[in-house]
Amino acid sequence: MYRLFDTLFTAYGPQHWWPADSSEEMMIGAILVQNSSWQQVSSVIQQLRQQQLLSFLLIRQLPAETWWQLLHPVGFFRVKHRRLKALADFMAHFADQPSQLFQSDSQSLRQALLAIPGIGKETADAILCYGAQRPLFVVDKYAQRLFSRLQWCTEITDYDTIQQMVHAALPADAALLGELHALIVQHGKLHCRKQANCPGCPIPFCPAALGIVS
Repeated sequence: MYRLFDTLFTAYGPQHWWPADSSEEMMIGAILVQNSSWQQVSSVIQQLRQQQLLSFLLIRQLPAETWWQLLHPVGFFRVKHRRLKALADFMAHFADQPSQLFQSDSQSLRQALLAIPGIGKETADAILCYGAQRPLFVVDKYAQRLFSRLQWCTEITDYDTIQQMVHAALPADAALLGELHALIVQHGKLHCRKQANCPGCPIPFCPAALGIVS
């Protein structure tokens, strides 16, 4: 796992992820990016930032139709509004302050986030890692695909098994685990796509690149 990290870091450099000005913005972005590309989401985030709408309070107060119009470019905008509203309702119990929420221990915090409608393990762990600075690796489609092609898991290996594999191989360091996730995302966009784009791939030990597997 260290070899993979070093290889990707050498190839792509630091990713400066998660790109947010505040924990509140980061949490909102974690909902918006579900089933969407960050390219779609970033322009919406920028617009919300300019209009000073990146606020749990305003998510609760403004009419749904207003949010539908604002969120339309990210896709699934009605669903994402409902999920943002559920998160905002939850955050009202913490005076809309992520710092108050993040005082909880990691296990309790994760369970609380997972209880919010629309927040699954990937979103919860993204908030924990990038928002609360907890050492949790975020497993997404890019990690699943890359690790499968490296023959470290299969295409149906579950989330928890992949996460435990990474945690067992690397120290409990939020910055390291967050950087690895970001590097894998970048690599997945460029090379480890659904249809592998192996020419120029920086991972010399990948069986897919060597023609051992498809």
